[in-house]
Amino acid sequence: MTTPSIRLPAWYPQAPRVTTLPWSGTDTDRPRISVIVPTRNEEANLRPVLELAAAYADELLVVDGHSTDATREIAAAMGARVILDDGRGKGAAIRRGIQESTGDILVFIDGDGSHDPRDIPALVAPILAGEADHVSGSRMLGGSDELHATFSQFIRLFGSQVITLSVNYTQNVRLTDCQNGFRAIRREVALALDLRENITTIEQEMVIKTVRSGYRLVEVPTHEYVRANGESRFRVRDVWWRYIASWLYYLFIWRPKRRPGRQALLKASEDTARCSQ
Repeated sequence: MTTPSIRLPAWYPQAPRVTTLPWSGTDTDRPRISVIVPTRNEEANLRPVLELAAAYADELLVVDGHSTDATREIAAAMGARVILDDGRGKGAAIRRGIQESTGDILVFIDGDGSHDPRDIPALVAPILAGEADHVSGSRMLGGSDELHATFSQFIRLFGSQVITLSVNYTQNVRLTDCQNGFRAIRREVALALDLRENITTIEQEMVIKTVRSGYRLVEVPTHEYVRANGESRFRVRDVWWRYIASWLYYLFIWRPKRRPGRQALLKASEDTARCSQ
């Protein structure tokens, strides 16, 4: 009598999450990683973010939104290269970071402490393995401390899920989070997406454009924490209309540019994976 195969619950611990990058610090042929941190008045939160992120970064780049506190001084003291954005918002800061970065793989992490830099290896690993072009952290898979406690957070979660479901059912994918700011992406892909959004809507723009352009997007669990100091300046009532407009435009109207054939893309991914070995 044969024993039927048993499927474990989805929450049952599987392979441990990646916590280290698979190379030595002396390997000059490996892909370079740029960790990009958009900031604005984060002097109370920035230091631990940079301290932990530096362990995984060949380049630590802080793109500052003209802070009036000691954010830039702290970033420079922690060894980051500091540049100013044009004052138009987080999206504009990310676009500036992409242009200014020198790494082969770009990691975006918020400067308010809501992301754990120790998750960076988990974000980068699928790209190094040649399995993804873009890896997004998912709060739906990893949990969030900021999506359920207030009515405003409920509205934010509801809107995020509507957008995510629409992407899933129109593009035949199964994503869980389209609006998390914690992600890794190959620099050449980030440039090819030709990002345009100036505010936090750039996160859903990156996801939608990646999927619609045929690049490989995967998710890994990452947890969203409550900021340790200060209050978020994000207000749904101020930006909801822009989220709706950009969602509808990039999902239904925007058309991807012609890009290199699949064989060229696979070769680029294989080259990245080979360099990491």
